[in-house]
Amino acid sequence: MFFIMHTYLSSQITPIKLLGFFKSQIILSISFILLCPLTLSAQDSLTTNLSIVAVGDMMIGTNFPSDDYLPPLDGAEIFSQINTHLSDADITFGNLEGVILTGDYPTTKKCQDPKNCYAFKMPDHYVAHFKDAGFDLLSIANNHINDFGTRGIQNTTKLLQDAGIHFAGVTDYPQAIFQVNGLTIGFCAFSPNRGTVRINNLELAKQIVQDLESKVDILIVSFHAGGEGSEFQNITKQTEFYLGENRGNPYQFARDMIDAGADVILGHGPHVTRAIDLYKNKFIAYSLGNFSTYGRFNLQGKKGISPLIKINVDENGDFIDGKIVSIKLIGGGIPVIDPANQALLTIQNLISSDLGEIALILDKDGSISLKD
Repeated sequence: MFFIMHTYLSSQITPIKLLGFFKSQIILSISFILLCPLTLSAQDSLTTNLSIVAVGDMMIGTNFPSDDYLPPLDGAEIFSQINTHLSDADITFGNLEGVILTGDYPTTKKCQDPKNCYAFKMPDHYVAHFKDAGFDLLSIANNHINDFGTRGIQNTTKLLQDAGIHFAGVTDYPQAIFQVNGLTIGFCAFSPNRGTVRINNLELAKQIVQDLESKVDILIVSFHAGGEGSEFQNITKQTEFYLGENRGNPYQFARDMIDAGADVILGHGPHVTRAIDLYKNKFIAYSLGNFSTYGRFNLQGKKGISPLIKINVDENGDFIDGKIVSIKLIGGGIPVIDPANQALLTIQNLISSDLGEIALILDKDGSISLKD
């Protein structure tokens, strides 16, 4: 009060002017109080989401045992029919089923007739086909990464590094960490095969995931597991064997990895589409099938359809929503949109038969949403 009176007397402000001064200050104060909560609320609501496109097995032509198994136009247009879908995400993921290696190198597999030996190596320059299509994350944990021994693995990893494509899944490269949208992303991949990070070593898998979880914002885990072929389309929730080999329990492994800190689980290996799932609000795809497998794969029936799945997760890795785009393979293994939506219908049926009620809704247009 003394300050106000002093100001009034020293400045010879009239009472009317003084009243106007008080009125203006009150209005400013009320405006500040009203606006501040709105401003803070807007800031608090800002979040960083992440979009992921995921597809299954990819082997886009092999030069073993000869160049006869390479696709038309040297593979330059193998993804042309679905490029817009592949590039429509912050991260585009797939499983690299084989190595990238130019040269007349023998396979490490024991085969009497090379024509009947399923060993896969794509020419060096094919790495550009993956890069140009939008792939920036690949699993190399599978049963074909060893088809040409150490030379094949080393050449593949070097080419992927040079192309700026992130990868993981072999013993020398068990994990990857990179930045997207201001988020730190972690990735690791597992399979039951020699030279890879083994899915059957559950304690090691948990350790890798827990270590990564402490360093990243969102953690993606991939696995190559389960039996192979049409008879292995269903989730049994049991350990699966194929040709005498323990191929893991995909259902339980997915849950164990989420319990250890994973946010997104992307499975492949059976060469057929399997169900999708949600556990603790984390997305699971048990098998994404054959996405682009040219020349050397049986693509009859169930093996020739697969989903391209796009999901959105929040900054904590929790599922927000998604979309299934049905793909079919034509011309020896070239992916195109399937207007019959066979992959979507397959996933809907498999959820019902294998899992029952889950916390996801799949609409006829392929949209995936959370149940209320």
